[in-house]
Amino acid sequence: MLPSTSNYLLKNGRVPASLLQMKSIAPPASTVTTTGTDSNFCLVDVEIAAGTIAQITTADTEHLFPIADIPIVDLCGGLILPCFVDMHAHLDKGHIWDRSPNPDGTFASAIETVRADAQKNWNAGDVYRRMEFGLKCSYARGTKAIRTHIDATGEQGTASLGVFEALQAEWGARVILQAVSLVSLDYFLTPAGEKLADRMAQVGGILGGVAYMNPDLDKQLDRVFALAAERNLNLDFHSDENGDPESTTLREIAKTAIRHKFSGQIICGHCCSLAVQPPDLVTETLELVKEANIGIVSLPMCNLYLQDRHTGRTPRWRGVTLLHELKAAGIPVAVASDNCRDPFYGFGDHDVLEVFNMAVRIAHLDMPYGDWLHTVTQTPAQLMGLPNSGKIAVGLPADLILFKARNFSELLSRNQGDRTVLRQGEKIDTTLPDYRELDDLLGI
Repeated sequence: MLPSTSNYLLKNGRVPASLLQMKSIAPPASTVTTTGTDSNFCLVDVEIAAGTIAQITTADTEHLFPIADIPIVDLCGGLILPCFVDMHAHLDKGHIWDRSPNPDGTFASAIETVRADAQKNWNAGDVYRRMEFGLKCSYARGTKAIRTHIDATGEQGTASLGVFEALQAEWGARVILQAVSLVSLDYFLTPAGEKLADRMAQVGGILGGVAYMNPDLDKQLDRVFALAAERNLNLDFHSDENGDPESTTLREIAKTAIRHKFSGQIICGHCCSLAVQPPDLVTETLELVKEANIGIVSLPMCNLYLQDRHTGRTPRWRGVTLLHELKAAGIPVAVASDNCRDPFYGFGDHDVLEVFNMAVRIAHLDMPYGDWLHTVTQTPAQLMGLPNSGKIAVGLPADLILFKARNFSELLSRNQGDRTVLRQGEKIDTTLPDYRELDDLLGI
């Protein structure tokens, strides 16, 4: 039980060494292994004062304050993580499954089903309530920052970006929100595309779109890079979300970035086809991506659901990109939630711990676990330009998640519904919103 005071001590908590910004504290030598068992955790005491991390010391060492003067909460070896960072979501699409399910689970049907639902139902009130529902879930689960892609074509885009602005203002003290435009890249060859770039600059957003192989891809990329550079915008692409080895938009994006000498941050999401391409092409692509300073975000749950789906046939591959190879090449990699309860992914609850849990299983992010927790904390925070998020350090806000689990096995074997979420040192209400809140929208 946390005290009501703003100054207290979290005692005997385990923090991943890679997320603890203190070189003076290291895990015991006996816990540093190369196996998939628990390694690189530091047993620490953390002082919280006025919403900030005031002091971190190795457990049971002498403190700089009289321990008797403040309440002590003994975590008994439970894990302490920084709040999560979810850098690729689609909040505007979320929670429409009950009124618009995907009829066959395929990518093509997902596109058509969402398009039909949007034309029929996506007024500002509908989008607002579904996006807010997703934010309520994310906040309760311990997410501090979200980058959401917004379908941004025409009048629908205008309405949805207006909703985003309203929610960004209302939720700013709880969840940092970033918006990315989502259109096909040919849209930027039109006057409407240029207006969209101006709008994204106005909302402080990121210019983005879906890259696909077509004869005009070079022209489309040149245009979107020019629009971004003129407005000092970062870029975020949907790239190669398929199992076609001939789909090489990631490579083309990297080449364009190098040609333009683009200095902003570039993110490419999905990059699924990289996993089915020949080794020489993979090597060349990774070299270009590294040179272009591109970050990669994998969406393991949605891509597992959509990729290689054929009626009556068992899928032959997992749909995720080459996370291990990308990381080994020095390319920053993150994983994120993507879609939630919509035709692109019929499940999910905006829980980044579930995303990490699934990513570990799908992409073998164990043996050893190493610093793979960075993919949902420190790395996406850095890629989103949030230097005070995704890590634990003295002087940073006490935005933390406390678990009874003491190691990776315990953390990833249950859903951790009893986690405690701290925002500026105070325990928040982690009650999830009731699905019934949306019944009138969904016709239930």
